[in-house]
Amino acid sequence: MTTRRYDRLKRGLDVVGSATGLVAASPLLAGVALGVALKLGRPVLFRQPRPGQHGRIFTLLKFRSMRSPDLAKGLVSDADRMTPFGAALRAASLDELPSLWNVLKGDMSFVGPRPLLVEYLDRYTHEQARRHEVRPGITGLAQVRGRNALSWEERFALDVEYVDSRSLALDARVMLETVIAVFRRTGISAEGHVTMRPFEGAEQVHR
Repeated sequence: MTTRRYDRLKRGLDVVGSATGLVAASPLLAGVALGVALKLGRPVLFRQPRPGQHGRIFTLLKFRSMRSPDLAKGLVSDADRMTPFGAALRAASLDELPSLWNVLKGDMSFVGPRPLLVEYLDRYTHEQARRHEVRPGITGLAQVRGRNALSWEERFALDVEYVDSRSLALDARVMLETVIAVFRRTGISAEGHVTMRPFEGAEQVHR
């Protein structure tokens, strides 16, 4: 199967899978939303602009896992704002459930490079920027090979490897390995960080 034909099939699978997932997971979505409202307050959803395929900007949806910034209370850094409840949501990847809506809309796919921050767009090398040749994913090759414990250099190399090697067999393997990684709760954060240290530019990968 050619890459172009697979991309059409992949989009069809994304639509069916995300629509089915939203319906099947609706009780879980409601339960997590209630938990976030009670533990962290409103808004329940985290919304942030992220670059998608070809760098087009879309609004990523996730459940909130951190308290709102509050300088007076010392809630400034991610570590300050993270709560045990939020950490548990992230460890189980339950914060990602609203992203099924992004998949249904066509902003994202189930499998692909994770959508990073808009501010990183002008920091990529030409090779690193190839990660935007496909739709970003809820999970991806980098997520099952180490997640946030990987260096940026390793992460981007895996993103580009996925772009060049994407296939039904690879996506199926990534989805299976994602389930295993969630149960093992591996690579949730980089050393010394709640999630991943910021990407400062191409020169950072050589440090």
